[in-house]
Amino acid sequence: MRSARDSADAQRRERRRALLSPRPQFGDHRTPAVILSMNTGLRRGELLKLRCSSVDFDRRLLTVEGGTAKNRQTRDIPRDIPLNDEATNMLRRWREQSGDRSRVFDMATSFNMAWPHVLDLAGIRKFCWRDLRHHFASRLVKVGVPLNTARDLPGHSSVAMSLRYAHLAPDQRRDAIAKLDERPILVLAA
Repeated sequence: MRSARDSADAQRRERRRALLSPRPQFGDHRTPAVILSMNTGLRRGELLKLRCSSVDFDRRLLTVEGGTAKNRQTRDIPRDIPLNDEATNMLRRWREQSGDRSRVFDMATSFNMAWPHVLDLAGIRKFCWRDLRHHFASRLVKVGVPLNTARDLPGHSSVAMSLRYAHLAPDQRRDAIAKLDERPILVLAA
């Protein structure tokens, strides 16, 4: 993307036109949007409606407004999502680059045109935005996050939705049973 922008700027210089605005961190909105979704589990609609005022850098929290949530049970209740280092650093860099806006990703066309192009460039087939949420939840479970927390963070309405990730954490079950050894019921003398 940077080389394409450099090439476009070279043509603009030759034609004595205004240069494109500099993009020091990201070529466009796609990379930061994917990184944020993979680190927060945001739905595409939540991502597009995310306001800059909903990002609290001091507390490292992102607030999904209740009205943008898909889940009927949480429509009136905002959902706070803690931000990890990668998401926080990316959001800071994106804010520096994109300037002062009302929305984090201020665009009218959603990702409908850009997303298929990204997948084609990467050689990825049969992958949709929702799969980034699955990736987020899978990563949580693989590193030992309890299923209830892995349900809560992406805003799943039921535990059943998160049970699809249970097979990714077989050691959690083993560790849970091992905790019973800390306080055995019957202590046998050897």
